[in-house]
Amino acid sequence: MTQPDIWYVTFGPDEAVKTDDGADRGRVRSTRTFKTEVDARLFATQILAKGWTASAGTLNPHQPKQVVGPAEVERWAGLGE
Repeated sequence: MTQPDIWYVTFGPDEAVKTDDGADRGRVRSTRTFKTEVDARLFATQILAKGWTASAGTLNPHQPKQVVGPAEVERWAGLGE
């Protein structure tokens, strides 16, 4: 029996970054799921290195529920103090 995915990372281009002509190019956010928090943190680190935004958390029905918003994701991923 395989272990189910427990964590997710939602990510996409930083909404504050505009294209040269100021047009919205239909930015899309995506989500990937992971079996461990370590794997989710490593992926989030890669996303943040691209200059994109990310948030993370645990999938239902996993308890305790954890949510890591965009303001906390750098610290959670080990990039901030």
